[in-house]
Amino acid sequence: MSLRKKGLADYTIEGYSRRLRFLAKNTEIHNPETVKEFIANQTTSPANKEALANAYDHYVKFYGLKWEKPFYHREERLPNVPTTEQVNTIISAFKKRYATIFSILRDTGLRPVELHRQLLKNIDLEKGTIYPQTAKNGAGRILKLTTPTLAMLKEFVTRYNFKQNDKTFPTTKRMCHIWVHGRNQVAEKLKQPDLTKFRLYDLRHYFATMLYAKTKDILLVKQQLGHKRIEHTLIYTHLINFKTDEYISRTVQLGTTTTLKEICELAEAGFTKFTEIEGYQIFKKPK
Repeated sequence: MSLRKKGLADYTIEGYSRRLRFLAKNTEIHNPETVKEFIANQTTSPANKEALANAYDHYVKFYGLKWEKPFYHREERLPNVPTTEQVNTIISAFKKRYATIFSILRDTGLRPVELHRQLLKNIDLEKGTIYPQTAKNGAGRILKLTTPTLAMLKEFVTRYNFKQNDKTFPTTKRMCHIWVHGRNQVAEKLKQPDLTKFRLYDLRHYFATMLYAKTKDILLVKQQLGHKRIEHTLIYTHLINFKTDEYISRTVQLGTTTTLKEICELAEAGFTKFTEIEGYQIFKKPK
């Protein structure tokens, strides 16, 4: 209850509760020194140790105990980003329900928890847009589905007769379980063990990396991911090796009667806006 009063999201509270149950099962949880030693001796990553320490820190403060919270240095590692072929190979191995769910995550970069919390009323099935409730108190955004994924979603909604206020998608735990099981099966069947390294969350990394590769617009990536801080988005500038730095450029003079038409034509041809100088918008695309 005290964590909820602080405004923490339900999934964050669930994570703290899970870690505290783990500590209670394996330590004298009212003895901070015992807990600290137990965490230090865990054969796990610094990030997981930090998560355990953070959860216990809330426990200590709530019960008025005293301890010196340990510090664990996280190693910043670049996430695994699958290729388009790898993503589609894995997704194609699932039956329609989960193929639909994983295609939505691929198209939108939603966190699995955000998809789980999504109500049907916040999905426009005509326009193919999703208005998610952003996790981690991030910025709001509007996300677009591809035409094939939208068709799958419409069939999914009709088949299961979902109502406007229904939570349409399974829990994060269930999605992750199904993903791992299906991913491992297809990896074994196709003799492609590299597929097993891709987590469900890597669909979000795939979305962000491909969006940056296409637009070179890190602010757009930040907005589409719902990040509050640009530092969290900049990682995607390092995740892909672009084949060329050579571009074709076009200019559009602002304030003319043909401006909108010209911009639309350039967008359809694959150009993106690069900058604006002295009344001209400059667009570019890779050669």
